[in-house]
Amino acid sequence: MLKLPPAERIQLAEDLWDSVAAHPENLPPLTDEERREIDRRLAAHDTAPETAIDWEDVRKRLWSGQA
Repeated sequence: MLKLPPAERIQLAEDLWDSVAAHPENLPPLTDEERREIDRRLAAHDTAPETAIDWEDVRKRLWSGQA
């Protein structure tokens, strides 16, 4: 797999992800800890939605090495 060009590896990853996402009923259920973390993050966002960072801004920071 590592011999594939980067673009083909990315496409393979996307295809794998799409195959999983197409059947969410096959995913394991969330643990209690995962559910609590989701609830915590949603509550934090509800309290201060202005602190959210747009995905495009996050992506730019990651790719520029500023993260």
